[in-house]
Amino acid sequence: MRKLALISLFSSLFGCSSRAQNPLPPVDPPQSFYSLKAADITGQEVGMDQFKGHKVLVVNTASNCGNTPQYAKLEELHKRYAATGLMVVGFPSNDFLRQEPGSNADIAKFCEEKYSITFPMMGKVEVKGKAMHPVYAWLTQKANNGALDSKVKLNFQKYLIDEQGRLVAVFDPGTDPLSEEIISLIRPETKP
Repeated sequence: MRKLALISLFSSLFGCSSRAQNPLPPVDPPQSFYSLKAADITGQEVGMDQFKGHKVLVVNTASNCGNTPQYAKLEELHKRYAATGLMVVGFPSNDFLRQEPGSNADIAKFCEEKYSITFPMMGKVEVKGKAMHPVYAWLTQKANNGALDSKVKLNFQKYLIDEQGRLVAVFDPGTDPLSEEIISLIRPETKP
């Protein structure tokens, strides 16, 4: 009984449940997602405008986390739906329990060797606090995204942006990337 209470407490504190705040009503954001930029894992600047017309699943990642095996499922999701317009984009972060201590080169090597990652990986960023990266300021602040305020609870929290650049869903870190919760929102619409 005590063990169950501890597990429940841990899950609520660190957002390990798979409940999502989804789908959010489509709201045109005050600031365009497509106006944002980030450096990729090699240091090259990437405009989020290159993702126009795609659904984008933004995920903060880490190499030494209990959720790190999600890389494999994120890669499978990317391979399965990239041809129909999904872009998975990883943002490594060392903000939680120092679970991403390596350099961008270390992270790139880890992702390639351990998980054969082919989806875009950005350079390491801060996803909370005063030095929060502008992409995460947009994802987490209603004043920017127009939809909701949220906190990044832990590594592997997922944010879904639709083809028009609107935030439409937030998935807790423990949500399986191949869950029906996610698939149902990224699956290409069936035309009659």
